[in-house]
Amino acid sequence: MNEKVISGRKVGLPLLLLVILLNIASVVLFVFSVIHAWVPLIILCAVVFCGCFFLYPGFKVLKPQEALVLTLFGNYVGTLKGEGFYFVNPFCSSVNPAAKTRLNQSGDVDGSAQKSIVLTAPGAQAAAEMPNNRISLKIMTLNNSRQKINDCLGNPIEIGIAVMWRVVDTAKAVFNVDNYKEYLSLQCDAALRNIVRIYPYDVAPNVDTTGDGVADEGSLRGSSEVVAQRIKEEIQSKVSEAGLEIIEARITYLAYAPEIAAVMLQRQQASAIIDARKMIVDGAVGMVEMALERLSEGGMVHLDEERKAAMVSNLLVVLCGNHDAQPVVNSGSLY
Repeated sequence: MNEKVISGRKVGLPLLLLVILLNIASVVLFVFSVIHAWVPLIILCAVVFCGCFFLYPGFKVLKPQEALVLTLFGNYVGTLKGEGFYFVNPFCSSVNPAAKTRLNQSGDVDGSAQKSIVLTAPGAQAAAEMPNNRISLKIMTLNNSRQKINDCLGNPIEIGIAVMWRVVDTAKAVFNVDNYKEYLSLQCDAALRNIVRIYPYDVAPNVDTTGDGVADEGSLRGSSEVVAQRIKEEIQSKVSEAGLEIIEARITYLAYAPEIAAVMLQRQQASAIIDARKMIVDGAVGMVEMALERLSEGGMVHLDEERKAAMVSNLLVVLCGNHDAQPVVNSGSLY
């Protein structure tokens, strides 16, 4: 079902003034006819006065970035879009199945998605609520709860996303799905799970994340922009039939699950220590080579292979040690 925008109905203010004038005129004529006992005029004034009250439900006020989907006896009539004061068929009813849905998103907290008008008669015990069925066309931000998902290596991780979305086709949003807000939330969870299971948390060897059969360096931690774009495209492919547009998707939380977080931290620390040691050893070897070359070029000391090996050992111990070296000075002969 495609959206039909109703145009040319921004005549609410002049019609409202006309209805008010008719009400006043009918009251004045009713009093006048009662005084003169004109029965036909009395009946006419009563009909006009009561008929005016049936017109009031046809007046609709919309704010900017709001829409109203109207049906008449079950048939889709059209959608009112844009701010203004409208008048439509008084028998038309507005439809919004997601009016009472509460999600963890902007503009959808308690009291904002549904405002009610309470009508209470004197002495009555119950009140009737009139739900606000207007559909917001603004950009909304959906923050779904964090999910625990296994990455491609089987490691459990916790991840959360924020999705910016809006309604672009009100007819599809209302009639193609039962509740477009719940539908979007479920599709976000499913898309997140489908994409995350393709990637490792950190860069891992022999992992293909692009599907081209070649191992790459894609990861959730290092390729967050790419992952977010794929999540957005996955969600958009599912919610297009619901008349929704996904503006952007962002990863808001990413961490290992608590049961393996401590182990993975030790693994990262060990990897960092190994990399640091490798750098220290490479630098120490270079410094030892430079020292031997300088001594040989200057001709200051002539060392045999055994003494060179001892010197290399001592220098490597000094340069690669965890603590400052405590030198022992030999005051005797070199040999």
